[in-house]
Amino acid sequence: MSTRIGITGAAGRMGRNLMLAVGEHTDASLGAALERQDNPFIGHDAGELAGSGRMGVALQDDVDSALQGLDALIDFTAPEATARHADLCARAGVPLVVGTTGLDTAHLDALQKAAATIPLVYAANYSAGVTLALRLIADAARALGDDYDVEIIEAHHRHKVDAPSGTALRMGEVVAETLGRDLARDAVYGREGQTGVRDSRTIGFETIRGGDIVGEHTVMFAGLGERIEITHRASSRMTFARGALRAALWAVTQPPGLYDMEDVLGLKRSG
Repeated sequence: MSTRIGITGAAGRMGRNLMLAVGEHTDASLGAALERQDNPFIGHDAGELAGSGRMGVALQDDVDSALQGLDALIDFTAPEATARHADLCARAGVPLVVGTTGLDTAHLDALQKAAATIPLVYAANYSAGVTLALRLIADAARALGDDYDVEIIEAHHRHKVDAPSGTALRMGEVVAETLGRDLARDAVYGREGQTGVRDSRTIGFETIRGGDIVGEHTVMFAGLGERIEITHRASSRMTFARGALRAALWAVTQPPGLYDMEDVLGLKRSG
């Protein structure tokens, strides 16, 4: 029996790709396609949005009732909606995969609370390549130490509403955690004017927004006489959609807890 997957934000760019990813997987089926009440596609067949022909599932707005027929929910929406969906999933006992970015402390607390009851996967990026890049970034920071300046450059399409990207921030967190720094204190977001000499503890961020760039991230370790760059470029949102679906299929077999893509890919170091 296939795993019944629900998708919130189904009419959005990621939602449509998620529906395509579900449609191409032999062990998954689309159980619900969800959107806000004011979405003009409510009542339309989900396949019309995904461009895959009829899927036999109409776009609806009642998350609570939809959860009763689901094995897992994938949420790429907005922070407030995600926090509400986490609560609803916890009440319904439905595993949740969260790809929403821009979450603040209150939103993250809502995920933590839900994870006490259900398996919940939260990652800034569901690409296997990005997950591996994060491991390489930690290894590089550990080996190079404080002698190398760290700068993070990210680029996304013109429609992205948050900056820096969740993935870029996670990369900065990995560097800060490895080097014993505090990202809240040491991050610098863009530079302009007379900035003065660079503080060696700074973790710099530069943001590019334009066109249809799916996602590009580079972490630069700049030393005296050499520079090391770790770069990931995504050319299709299907990379993220397939990763999120993989996380959902993995989550349904797990006990309650808060997980990330390293858990899904089996990359967590022991000890």
